[in-house]
Amino acid sequence: DNAGLVKWVNQQPLANPLVCLGDGHDGIWNLFVEIGPTIFRQEILDWYHLMENLEKIGGSGQRLARVKALFWSGKVPEALKEFDDWDHPRVDNFRAYVTKHRHRIVNYSYYQAEGISIGSGEVESTVHRRRHG
Repeated sequence: DNAGLVKWVNQQPLANPLVCLGDGHDGIWNLFVEIGPTIFRQEILDWYHLMENLEKIGGSGQRLARVKALFWSGKVPEALKEFDDWDHPRVDNFRAYVTKHRHRIVNYSYYQAEGISIGSGEVESTVHRRRHG
């Protein structure tokens, strides 16, 4: 029950900033919108899901490595510019994904150095283990 979960979470003491890490699925972001004051909430797109979507493009390994390095530093416009000469539906889909989540793409290098999680895999694994024993 999402409403019950949101109510319970909002009754807990929340961090400031409240880091909300998600994989890009609308359902999770819709939940986060209801948790804590907007001014304290920092939404982060999961690094590994961002890279998973980047890998779907395919193409030159060198280009993908450059783009990955740019995203790692939070340089979104520079990363997308790497695809300006490539007209392909996979690139269009990736651009749309990045544009939709632009405000959630951070300087991952900095966040990792500060000890702030940049991937939701640990949480996903814990949930999976608890559900499936």
